[in-house]
Amino acid sequence: MDLALGLVVAFLLLSLLVSGLNEAFVRVFAIRSKFLWAYLRDTMDGADKKTGSWLPAGAAGVFSVLPFLRDPRPTHSSDPSPAKAGEVPEAGTGRAMMNLLYERVREIDHAKRGKTSIADIPPARFAMAVMELAAAGDGDMRQFLDGLRKIDSPLYGHLKGVWESAQGDLDRFRQGVESWFDGEMQRLSMLYKRYVKWVVAALGIVVTLLFSMDGLEYAKTLLRDNAYRASVTAVAGPEAYDQLQAKCQGGDPVPCVTEVLSEPALVKLVGQAMVSVSIPAEGAPSVHANFAVWWERVSTPSHWPGFLLTYVALLFGAPFWWDVFRRITGIKTKRS
Repeated sequence: MDLALGLVVAFLLLSLLVSGLNEAFVRVFAIRSKFLWAYLRDTMDGADKKTGSWLPAGAAGVFSVLPFLRDPRPTHSSDPSPAKAGEVPEAGTGRAMMNLLYERVREIDHAKRGKTSIADIPPARFAMAVMELAAAGDGDMRQFLDGLRKIDSPLYGHLKGVWESAQGDLDRFRQGVESWFDGEMQRLSMLYKRYVKWVVAALGIVVTLLFSMDGLEYAKTLLRDNAYRASVTAVAGPEAYDQLQAKCQGGDPVPCVTEVLSEPALVKLVGQAMVSVSIPAEGAPSVHANFAVWWERVSTPSHWPGFLLTYVALLFGAPFWWDVFRRITGIKTKRS
């Protein structure tokens, strides 16, 4: 049990680091928002004639093209949505259906300079926006669909099928648009998660090598060193978890978390990293370079099976290891 607990704690901490790095990159470069609006551009206005589809075809494009080269999002506006929706633009005017959609949903946008930060549009709000755009053309749905056809909007085919299924009933049409868009968002979410898995896999390699975490070597240390195994159990056991909750409740969580991560049992987990940081109780943190030791470990073939074990473990993700940790320690998540 002590061996299992020690390995789970190590894999959990490193998995949390991988998830944190991925989430930081996604937030800083607004990947989710750009991914959504790239889809909306392709769906409402079609692919660009020169550069092709706005939505990248692979994970490499999602995390290289969207963040740095092509921003598909409309310009942020703090103005409220106009009282009347704009009509479908005519072909060759340079106006975009996507911008008309943003006019109808920008009340859910957050205050931000530059581009919009909307990363999720509720299906009901999208369906209502479509109904408002259709109402701009005297409420004639066939005229609205004909306008979409004239500008070669891919949205025409989707809405035409929904309109025919609704048999002219506007309420059924709205519900059909809502259901169709909800299905599209679910499909888009699955596609996004599939791309993110590749990024997490790449980050797993980086973290494993950066910390030169040899899972087999660490397991042997836990088995042979009784004192160290006991220290890991003391830090990661259910009693320590209860003490941490009591100590941090109602206070600043940063010192509490820092104190736990500064425990010798956990510091030893990352002691072979390329660069280590020590946080003393008093004084400023200090940074230590371990390039020589790190390179010797990375370049030694006998460590590679252990690196592979750690890397495979990180692919399971932090939620998996947190669930295993709770099962081993018997910790129950408190629900309000």
